[in-house]
Amino acid sequence: MHADQENKASETATRDTVKLNPDDNVVIALRDLHAGDRPFGLTSPLTGPVHRGHKIAIAEIAAGENVIRYGQIIGQSKRDIRPGDHVHVHNLGMGAHQQDYAHASANTPLASLDEGLTFQGFHRTDGKVGTRNYIGILTTVNCSGSVARFIAEAAEKTGLLDDYPNVDGVVPIVHGTGCGMSGKDEGYATLFRTLAGYAQHPNFAGILLIGLGCEVMQVADLVGGRPIRVDGALRYMTIQNEGGTRRTIERGLDELRGIAELANQATRAPAPISAITVGMQCGGSDGYSGITANPALGYASDLLVRHGGTTILSETSEVYGAEHLLTRRAETPEVGQKLIERIHWWEDYTARNGGEMDNNPSPGNKRGGLTTILEKSLGAVAKGGTAPLRDVYKFGEMIDKKGFVFMDSPGFDPCSVTGQVASGANLIVFTTGRGSVSGYQPTPCIKLATNSEMYARMADDMDLNCGDIVTDGISIEAKGEELFEMLIRVASGQKTKSEELGFGGVEFVPWQIGAVM
Repeated sequence: MHADQENKASETATRDTVKLNPDDNVVIALRDLHAGDRPFGLTSPLTGPVHRGHKIAIAEIAAGENVIRYGQIIGQSKRDIRPGDHVHVHNLGMGAHQQDYAHASANTPLASLDEGLTFQGFHRTDGKVGTRNYIGILTTVNCSGSVARFIAEAAEKTGLLDDYPNVDGVVPIVHGTGCGMSGKDEGYATLFRTLAGYAQHPNFAGILLIGLGCEVMQVADLVGGRPIRVDGALRYMTIQNEGGTRRTIERGLDELRGIAELANQATRAPAPISAITVGMQCGGSDGYSGITANPALGYASDLLVRHGGTTILSETSEVYGAEHLLTRRAETPEVGQKLIERIHWWEDYTARNGGEMDNNPSPGNKRGGLTTILEKSLGAVAKGGTAPLRDVYKFGEMIDKKGFVFMDSPGFDPCSVTGQVASGANLIVFTTGRGSVSGYQPTPCIKLATNSEMYARMADDMDLNCGDIVTDGISIEAKGEELFEMLIRVASGQKTKSEELGFGGVEFVPWQIGAVM
């Protein structure tokens, strides 16, 4: 959704409905409505009840005709639709998906801001800046996952970190793969990038890498032939070489003490805003997502880019149908084509696995008012603001350009965030309408509520309410600025709700591609 359309969402909102673009033939209900109601903007009464966040036809829409929201096609009607009808899965379908990509035709750079803003971060030897100061226990394979947890639990029980106040904690990074896979295909390369990215992440002051010994993803391959951490804060071992579980735990604790000595030397110091990299996510989306939280995040994304920072949009399967809005913003035609190549890969990937691109939205998304992937994607893309698209990266590939970028990933939130963190995100911002709960150590996650009702119900999990854009007439710009200021506070050490609740133990989910053998 473009900036002028975002502004109109606030300007045209009434207590009953909102029309997001002059060309739309539907409006969005802002409260639960009943049959016979005649909301503002409708010439006919409602033919049935409509829940908040759902669509209402404001014109005759013949069978096979396009349904328009955000000024964009979100699908075709499956039968004749009358003014006042509820528009949803019963009468709206996907239809053909064809777009004019117009590569690099609308990539106007944003005016830079040089206000000297800083945050308090942990400066690393490689020039990166962390927003947290954890020690990671990284595993090559599922078979070493339990031992990694045993070491972390033993460190906590023995008070190993009591003498190291600058260390935020020990984070075991365990997962369900690393073996029973090819050692040379796309799946292996993806996992390798992911583990290497976590090993080098600026929110880790040091890493203890643990393998079993006989797995496909060998410790030696990860650490061999290159400085995986230029600061030297990397220790590694295999359970089989150490002589089993107990001996590995004992040596692991010894190694953690050495890493903690190094980690404790790091203290927060002023760092430029340009050192912040934000991974942008949406999960449990609803009909408000593209009206409130997502465009507010888009505005904050633009602010960060204007200050020299980096924002990462992902979830390729959830920009499907809106990719033409990104290709037009591509810095070059080649960048736009890189995105389309990933779209084509996904079309083939889902087809050969018996799926389809429109198996999204999820049941929860549909209860919240979203009908097709085209509609969901148009709202999801709003997270990316208006900045030019500088480049497109593979899952877990290290981001090496400042500005607004795209990283290929599934729409499954924990997996997508895992890739963004591996790519270098030192903050995550996550918008949700249904109420997703999760956290992503070592990177703090800021949760944005799309609607005020859910925020009130789940305030212990939500960091910021964006529903007041609708309920109280707060502008998208004001909410985006509020979020931008929160980014700086969290980057400087303020804990998010998910951190206070202790999330992060199970949300490391590498993308498994290929055969499990």
